[in-house]
Order: sequence, then structure tokens, then C-alpha cells
Amino acid sequence: MNHQDNCPLCSTDGGTLIWRGEKLRVIRAAEEGFPAFYRVVWAEHAAEFSDLSATDRIHCMDAVALVERVLREQLAPTKINLAALGNMVAHLHWHVIARYDWDSHFPASVWAPAVRERDPLREAQLAQRLPQVDAQLQLALSLWAAA
Repeated sequence: MNHQDNCPLCSTDGGTLIWRGEKLRVIRAAEEGFPAFYRVVWAEHAAEFSDLSATDRIHCMDAVALVERVLREQLAPTKINLAALGNMVAHLHWHVIARYDWDSHFPASVWAPAVRERDPLREAQLAQRLPQVDAQLQLALSLWAAA
């Protein structure tokens, strides 16, 4: 596997590991204020999406779409945000974030300044649902990988 010693996503999972396959893993990130913040992380070190082969790009995006679908089905968010910035960590990963019209930054990006105070009660209620979401993600990803 292509590995970079100074890359945090090469040396750690990058969050709570939900599922690991041969080519990628799905983690739940600890992002304050955004409990349903997931990442699809490519296993090998690649800085850009275009570094992947056409087949691997399809594989990666199929995983991103599957995570999005499960979050939509399980959590009914106002919107799902997808992003692959890599400005801070130049290791290919996609953010898949369930967003709600009550969250502190909505409708702006999670990286923009807050537009309202956080709602700790709603955040906690959402966080309580995540073990079930994680189980559904594990099942869906395992079935997808086996197909």
C-alpha cells in the first residue's frame, strides 16, 4: 500500500471506524456541533481524486453515494453535504455530512462562521441515533462490497 509517514490518514483511521474494505474505509468524525459527520477515506495515499483509476473512482463514488443514502434514510436530514477538499490533509477523503436547518451553521458550510447558537439538545438527540445508523452503514457497506 502506498503510505506517507507524515499523513494522519495513512497512520490512523481518522475517526471512529465504522467499516473497512480493501480499498476504503468509512469513519464517523468527531466534529463538534455536527454529530452525523462521516468520511469515506481511500485506503492508499492519493492526494487527488484524479489519481485514482477510472474503476477506483467509480468504486469510491459508489461508497460515497451509499453512505449518503443511508444517512438520508436513517436521519432524514434537511440536506446532505458532500465535500472533498483535502486542503488540511492531502489524503483523498470525502466528507458526507447530514445537515439540519437548526444546526449552528446552516445553510452555510460547516467550515463557515456560525449563523446561530448551537442546539445541544438536538445535537444530543441526533447523537443517540448514531449507533443504529452505524449498524445500518456496516450492513449496507458489507452487502455492497460482497456484491
